[in-house]
Amino acid sequence: MEAGLQLIFSSGGWDDSMTDGKVYEEELSLARQAEDLGFDAVWPTEHHYFDYSFCPDNLQFLSYLAGCTSTIGLGTAAVILPWNDPLRVVEKVSMLDHFSGGRVRLGFGRGLSRREYAPFTNIEMDESRGRFDEAAQMVVDGLETGFVEGEGPFYPQSRIEVRPRPETSFAGRIYAVANSSDSVESCARIGGRMIMFAETNWERRMESIERHRELFLELHSTPAPPPLTADFTFIHHDADHAKEVAEEHLARYLSTLLQHYELMSDHFADIEGYQGYGRQAEVLKKVGFEGYVTGFQAANAYGTPDQVLERFSARKEILGDFELATCFRFGGIAYEDAEASMHLFATEVLPELKSW
Repeated sequence: MEAGLQLIFSSGGWDDSMTDGKVYEEELSLARQAEDLGFDAVWPTEHHYFDYSFCPDNLQFLSYLAGCTSTIGLGTAAVILPWNDPLRVVEKVSMLDHFSGGRVRLGFGRGLSRREYAPFTNIEMDESRGRFDEAAQMVVDGLETGFVEGEGPFYPQSRIEVRPRPETSFAGRIYAVANSSDSVESCARIGGRMIMFAETNWERRMESIERHRELFLELHSTPAPPPLTADFTFIHHDADHAKEVAEEHLARYLSTLLQHYELMSDHFADIEGYQGYGRQAEVLKKVGFEGYVTGFQAANAYGTPDQVLERFSARKEILGDFELATCFRFGGIAYEDAEASMHLFATEVLPELKSW
């Protein structure tokens, strides 16, 4: 089992003393330590404009990190394809793969926040499904063949060779965020591993996972690779302290997430490709914030080292094998606490996970 470090570049949940520069200082510090601590990959997000999360170019961030490290995987969780030209994605990914000696793990997403879509004046949110599907296939094909071309309505592209040429296959290194049913199908079509954020109990995710496995086998004649689950955690030897700190900051983070994505709003029902989120919004309005917090906390692993391992073991019983990306800095947590939690995780949880 592999375990990586998830970075979200957030100032949401902190007070005004948390400047953008300090956000990057803290995230970079954690990222630079990850390789020596034994983490298998670093997974920065892509987000724009708001304190919820702001890393407008995670490939640029990983290019910097490639020069600070020698072995750790460099993963995107994710490149939001409707906001990026597929030809430029292939060029940048190929260049980063050369820089890093083949360490790139390329994750895609299509974006969920209308606040982030709005400033991209030539990109409509209800085009996201079509844009994602068209761009994803162009990128995957481009990285395998060294040529990018497209005849679709969104990214018409005459055949062009990419330089530097991709020299290592990306088979097994493609990932895609897969929360909705059509995203599960898109992920399987491009041969991607599922990226699943720890939002609700894992039994409910099995329908999507089984659908992905079924489609992947049908389309590629090989079993689907394990999903990547993305967690928010706090770990401490004192169980009561771990519970108090984790649940306070998970609730703060969830508050910023609900605000950013407007998950209890009615607007999803009117946006093509997001009607499933509209149905989820109705459910969330019924359970309310406190109910959502309870489910969110239950989905994530926090507590003492033994308690965290118990939660991951229970998840493995449900999902089978899975890959992990864990975030330690979220929801206003003090940097010293996030760093200590990361170190304790690396010392007492990571070795056991790697043995699974």
